[in-house]
Parts: sequence; C-alpha cells; structure tokens
Amino acid sequence: MSLFSSLGGAGSVRAGRTGMPLFDGTLIVVCISLVLFGLLMVYSASIALADGPRYEAYGRYYFVIRHGIFIAIGLVTGLIALTVPMKVWEQLAMPLFLFCVLLLIVVLIPGIGREVNGARRWLPLGIVNFQPSELMKVAVVLFAANYTVRKQQHMHSFFRGFVPMCCALAVVGILLLLEPDLGAFMVIVAIAIGLLFIGGINGKLFTLLLGSLVASFLALIWLSPWRRERLFVYLDPWNPENAYGSAYQLSHSLIALGRGEWFGVGLGSSVEKLHYLPEAHTDFIVAVIGEELGFVGVATLIFAFAFVVWRGFEIGRQAIAMDRTFSGLVAQGVALWVGVQTFINIGVCIGLLPTKGLTLPMVSYGGTGIVMNIAAVALMLRVDHENRNLMRGKRT
Repeated sequence: MSLFSSLGGAGSVRAGRTGMPLFDGTLIVVCISLVLFGLLMVYSASIALADGPRYEAYGRYYFVIRHGIFIAIGLVTGLIALTVPMKVWEQLAMPLFLFCVLLLIVVLIPGIGREVNGARRWLPLGIVNFQPSELMKVAVVLFAANYTVRKQQHMHSFFRGFVPMCCALAVVGILLLLEPDLGAFMVIVAIAIGLLFIGGINGKLFTLLLGSLVASFLALIWLSPWRRERLFVYLDPWNPENAYGSAYQLSHSLIALGRGEWFGVGLGSSVEKLHYLPEAHTDFIVAVIGEELGFVGVATLIFAFAFVVWRGFEIGRQAIAMDRTFSGLVAQGVALWVGVQTFINIGVCIGLLPTKGLTLPMVSYGGTGIVMNIAAVALMLRVDHENRNLMRGKRT
C-alpha cells in the first residue's frame, strides 16, 4: 500500500509538471501580433501605389494580397519546421548550407537569376520570385551553431577553429556582393560571429575576426562610389543636392517621422506614402508607422521586437544549461538575426545608419523574407518546446 501511495505521489508530481504549457504563449502572441500588424501596415502603405504610373496595372490590393499569401506560406513552412526535432536540424545544417551556396551561385547565372534595379538576387519560380539570401540566413544560423558544437575543442585554435569559418563566410560574402546584397551579408556575418562569440571563441581570434570584417566593410564602402556617396549623404541629408538625390528616401523618412510627433496623424492618413517616400511598404515601412502612429507606435514596435530577442536568448540559455548546446545556439542565432536586422532597418529610417536595403522582420512586405522570418521563429519555438519537454521529464 505504501508502495502504491509512493507511486501515486510520483504520479501527482508528474501531473503537476505536465501542467506546464507546451509552448511560450506570450512569445507566440507577440510574433503573431507583429505579423498581423505588418499586414495592416503593408495595406496602409501600399494602397495608394496603384494611383501612380509604375503600379497602375497592379490594383490597390495587389501587395496586401500577395503579402497575405506569403504569410500563409510562411505559417505552413513554420508548422513543418516546428515538427522537426532539433537533432534532425543539426544533421541538416551542413547540407542546407551547401545547398544555399549553390543557390547563390545559380542566381548569378545570366538567364536564370532575375535582375531588378541592377541587382540579381531572385530566382523566378512562376508567379513568385525566390530570394536565396533569405534562406541563407536560416542556413547560417544552423551552420554556425553546428560548427561551434563540432569545433568546441578547437575554438582557441587559429587554423582549426578560426580559418574554416572565415573561409565559409568569405565564400558567402563574395557571392552576396556579386548580386550585390551587402545588407544580407552584414546580417549573416553578425549571426556567425555572434554565435562564435557565444560559443567561446578565443578573445584574440574574435577581435581579429571582428577587426578584419570591419576593415573589409569600410574598404567595400570606400572602393564603391555609390556606397561612398550613400555614406556621405547620410551625414548631411538636408543638403539640397542630397535631399533631391541620394538622400531622397532618408529625408522623406525623417519628414514622415516628424509629422507623426507623439501619437501620429492617424492610421491610413500618411502623406509621405502618397508617392513621396519610395519603398514605403518594404524598407521604409517604419517611416509610415511613425507618421500614422507616432512615437508611441514606433516605441511599442521596438518593445515587441526587444521582447522577441530577449526570449530568444533566454530560450537559448535554458537549452545550453541542459547541455543542448546546438539547440541553444540556434535560438540565440535567431534572436541575433531578428535583433540585428531590426536595428539596421529602424536605424536607417531614423537616420542613425546609412541607407541599406533591409526589410523589417515579420512586418515589411516581402516574399521569401516573411516566409523565412516565420520559419526562424518556428525554430526558436521548437527549441523552447524541447526545453519544456525535458523539464516535464519527457524525452525529445
């Protein structure tokens, strides 16, 4: 009888443990809110585009409908990613990275890759275009996490821990710069070196890597006249020559944010989106948010992203504490991706950084981008789910 009681007591403890939610509900709500808010703001920012000659054949609801379709595709992709155990993702890390490198090569082949405004970044797939650099961001998260785990004993070695990752980043960097897509390369580099730092790379090697990358970025900017021009106009956007030239987007973004003041001019009432601010529904959607919802709207948006980043690092910390290093690094890699890309996008819109073609994760209009954003969040939720299963005494 006492044995039965003991078993019953053990069972009651297990029942209490199984009362833990399977997923982080707050994180899911925040991410879904960001996606739905993005759909609303894409509608607001793009509805007037059909009035202009460039998009008159598209119709008022073209962009919001396509964005909604890509969100649906992203949700399906995310649900699939959520069902795959992290040990399988660890096995797929290297093949997926090599596949993405192949796609980056294919996109540069004339006649295959699609060129838009001088950039060759897309593979046409019938009615949609696929952007390999967005998939590469997911691949780099998995690859860098897997690399850090495999090379854990060599993280203090120059040739065995430092050089292989540098070579991999160099290959990806060359291919992305040939497109060109410096913005995607910056995010990918931030993910990789961030995970190396978290993984315990030697301080001197990390400083060498970081210094080399900073020097390379500065050299790329200085040796490219159009990139150098962007840097100088960003420093003085109100110069008449700049305001009507290379700083046109930045100056109108700042005007939009200034008009919004504290609480905005009202949802749908933006003036700058009426063919004054180019790419209002993609790279500069924060300017429309600031104009229509004001400082309060932008601040709330920043807090939402800050919560997602914080939860990503916390989920990763929990996984590493349970000796699930790969899973923990994946969650923190996704957090790095969201945090860095959000910082760059908002920084550009408020004049903190030079103009760079990066969208706002989960919010801006974009096909492959929104799909990969949702898939990345699903990976983070998968890590959290497996953490919770372990804490409930269940094997993953």
